[in-house]
Amino acid sequence: MKRYNVILIADPAREHLLMCKRLHDPFRGKYNMVGGHVEAGESEDDAAYRELYEESGITRDDVTLTRVMDLVYHFEDLEIEVYAGRLHHPVEVRGDENPLEWLSIDENYFDFNRFAGNGNIGHILIETLLSGALD
Repeated sequence: MKRYNVILIADPAREHLLMCKRLHDPFRGKYNMVGGHVEAGESEDDAAYRELYEESGITRDDVTLTRVMDLVYHFEDLEIEVYAGRLHHPVEVRGDENPLEWLSIDENYFDFNRFAGNGNIGHILIETLLSGALD
């Protein structure tokens, strides 16, 4: 099974979420969470922190990640591990792979025209808020 992660990051005030604007398919031109591939032999947590650092410059010292849920797509032989965290302090992010933006937490993350994942980002945000992972 192919394994990936996505990471939902809130700013310290919990007013904005870090999103990348995808430059490539799938979902080219739409906002998505940062994340990437879990490599063979790599722990899930290590993969999440590695991808977060590679895509944004955010380190383990900046945020504590909580695994919120897993999404399994059996027909695609795909598992997506979902992590979330709230920054401990302000961080200047940098994105070499996709442009990064802080979007309001009040956006409509179910908007298929603006956001990747066919509504999954909205679902992930609601479940993450209910779990307390961004508190």
